[in-house]
Amino acid sequence: MEIREAIIADIKQIQVVRNLVKENTLSNPNLVTDEDCELFLTQKGKGWICEIDNKIVGFSIVDLEDRNVWALFVHPDFDQRGIGRKLHDVMLNWYFSKTRDTIWLGTAPKTRAESFYRKAGWNEVGMHGKNEIKFEMTYAYWMAE
Repeated sequence: MEIREAIIADIKQIQVVRNLVKENTLSNPNLVTDEDCELFLTQKGKGWICEIDNKIVGFSIVDLEDRNVWALFVHPDFDQRGIGRKLHDVMLNWYFSKTRDTIWLGTAPKTRAESFYRKAGWNEVGMHGKNEIKFEMTYAYWMAE
């Protein structure tokens, strides 16, 4: 298992993983374009991928401009192996090396993602968008972990 920074050439495999997930599925896969991914990887933030046997099995992307987690997904065949947590931690370590601004994310209620973020120390602060829970992580909390 290797975690490394995502590059533009990874986008096709990132999209495959994004569209295979069982929770937080896109109503229309065309809502997140390759161009969107490239923008986040090269201008708005940074991303990381997890590879096993040269296959991308998970990825995370953070938006430094809007101070949020844009994506964190693991291929369903590779669930429960700690991949999501490793990608999460690399992403937050990088984010908080660049800023002390609180970071946020939204996820659907009553999902494994909700449980994952609660266990990782994210604080629920209300609702976001169409029935998503809004979570925040502060610099002070992350650095104290």
